[in-house]
Amino acid sequence: MTQPIPTSKRVAVIGGGPAGLMAAEVLAAGGVQVDVYDAMASVGRKFLLAGKGGMNITHAEPYPDFVRRYGARQEQVARWLAAFDADAVRAWIHGLGIETFVGTSDRVFPREMKAAPLLRAWLHRLREGGVRFHMRHRWLGWQDGLLRMATPDGERLVEADATILALGGASWARLGSDGAWVPLLAGRGVAIAPLAPANCGFDVGWSEHFSSRHAGAPLLTVAAGCQDRDGRIAWRKGQFVVTQGGIEGSLVYALSAPLRDEIARAGSATLWLDLAPDHDAKRVFDEVTRPRGARSMSSHLQSRLGIKGVKAGLLHECLSRDDYADPERLAAGIKRLPLTLLRARPIDEAISSAGGVRFDALAGQTGMLAALPGTFVAGEMVDWEAPTGGYLLTACFASGRAAARDALHWLRCANACS
Repeated sequence: MTQPIPTSKRVAVIGGGPAGLMAAEVLAAGGVQVDVYDAMASVGRKFLLAGKGGMNITHAEPYPDFVRRYGARQEQVARWLAAFDADAVRAWIHGLGIETFVGTSDRVFPREMKAAPLLRAWLHRLREGGVRFHMRHRWLGWQDGLLRMATPDGERLVEADATILALGGASWARLGSDGAWVPLLAGRGVAIAPLAPANCGFDVGWSEHFSSRHAGAPLLTVAAGCQDRDGRIAWRKGQFVVTQGGIEGSLVYALSAPLRDEIARAGSATLWLDLAPDHDAKRVFDEVTRPRGARSMSSHLQSRLGIKGVKAGLLHECLSRDDYADPERLAAGIKRLPLTLLRARPIDEAISSAGGVRFDALAGQTGMLAALPGTFVAGEMVDWEAPTGGYLLTACFASGRAAARDALHWLRCANACS
């Protein structure tokens, strides 16, 4: 028989993003009093902004492929997903009265393509379940075993029988994820991997000539890849945008983790571009070397391969004059153009962040901090990362639920021993 939890038990959830709200839902259903604290004026700020262009909730690809998206942390994240995977996310959303559909590339969206209706329905259910919300309460750490909060009315101390920290990483500080929790936990002996940008753009250092002509230009039909440790390149088709000083966009974000790590290791990284992904190398070579008469090479490439605008500019930017003049090397460059990346853009510009509380700082396979019994962590403040496409949000949901279940189990055990 499961040991009941006294209804007098209180759990503080610090952070009102997806992980924190999901933890609050599970805790309230478990019979404890839940208080959610957030430094902002309202919860879900980043959730709402991320949904402005179409709320990508999760992804409908097969589960083995889904789990692999979490890279080096797939084993740990899989433990969260085992209890709340992509199908469970969709069922949960449907339970809120929000319909979903599978779009292109198997991405899953709410029918209305907006985050606000989902958040409103969710908050209504949480309040109906007894969850209390405390806005403009910034967590400052601990004092005498109590939680220190900076509030509009001054500092106050909060008592809780257990605490779930769901404070996010360090991207989009203006929405609340500022990484201010790092020294608070590090000072208590919690091992933390340095926070780093994820799903981010990169600086290239364009020439003035290229930047003035092509900044803001999208590359809509292109493939890109970076070398793995065995020297192989895994190519992905997609889109990205040239910025004033570099590149950004979904295709770049999908490769940002290995590119960021290579820059940290070697000082720079090479992104390989295929400017004609719909043609094989032989077709490109045949078209480049086809007699062109009096036409310039630029006109010839536009006519035969559709290479124009920013793509043509990239060839001139990244190839030497001699390489461009040599048909064989030019054809090779169209299919495998090297673009040197100098640095990742600042973390506050990134969609998400990597690093955070290390998994070896947790007690066993739970979300509880080994150094701070009764304190649990969830969401992006834990050391994992994922590409965009619904993977980030799904793992945040799942980790919040897992942390809440761990907290309920811990409270039951503590009550049984008291």
